[in-house]
Amino acid sequence: MKVFNKSIQGVVIITALLFSNLSTAAPTAREIMEAVNARDDGDNAIMQMEMRLVDKQGKQRVRKMKRWAKDQIDEQQGEVSRSLLFFLEPTDVKNTGFLTYDYDAPGKDDDQWLYLPALRKTKRIANDDKSGSFMGSDFNYSDMTDPDLDDYSFTLMKESEVRGHPVWQIKAVPKSKETIEETGYKQSVLFVRQDNHVVVRGVRWLEKRGRLRYLDVKKLEQIDGIWTPLETTMTTKQGKKRVHKTVIHYSNVRYGADLPEGMFTVRRLEKGAE
Repeated sequence: MKVFNKSIQGVVIITALLFSNLSTAAPTAREIMEAVNARDDGDNAIMQMEMRLVDKQGKQRVRKMKRWAKDQIDEQQGEVSRSLLFFLEPTDVKNTGFLTYDYDAPGKDDDQWLYLPALRKTKRIANDDKSGSFMGSDFNYSDMTDPDLDDYSFTLMKESEVRGHPVWQIKAVPKSKETIEETGYKQSVLFVRQDNHVVVRGVRWLEKRGRLRYLDVKKLEQIDGIWTPLETTMTTKQGKKRVHKTVIHYSNVRYGADLPEGMFTVRRLEKGAE
């Protein structure tokens, strides 16, 4: 689930369509998800992150990171959301880096690279590996980019509330086995806030071992007019028992930073956090 990536222009178009439809009928599930993907979630962003990994006994491991993100227009690929993340602490993961190119073009596979400083090796994350755990967390590599909406069938289940805010409850089912294998999820139920189109809660059915994952955005605030998740959890359960939980806190979030285009390259990834 990403924090920053889409253009203001897309928001204006989708929001206009939504309000046009609302005057005659409720928006469809597909229209709602288009608004989710198109919402303005900032550009040229810098933030600090803390990831807490909690096992079933409650034992915690804490990791600190820094992330940069930038939307860019590529002459061949169209709009591309690029992000660069480095682990800063503890020492066993320091300078481990993660680079992502999230393409807006339908049918275009996103690119991801993981740099492992201990091996001095950069690994490109193949589609077959995107269902794997990101650095031991409850997030898959596939969770780090926006989904291609054409790969799913969406159903508007009902309207409800999350923390006092009206939401649409939407069921998302992959259209193909390939999408299930790539994401690791057989289906999802998403809770989308009606006032800002942020997915604030979700339930995901894992393809393997009959487990469920529960997404919860516990803290959401506006920063420079951008709705920004500041605390997000992902919990994996087997039945009613918690298997593992990941808690991510975001801080010192800043938009509109001066980020050079050459920053988001494999060469820069391999230099570490410096």
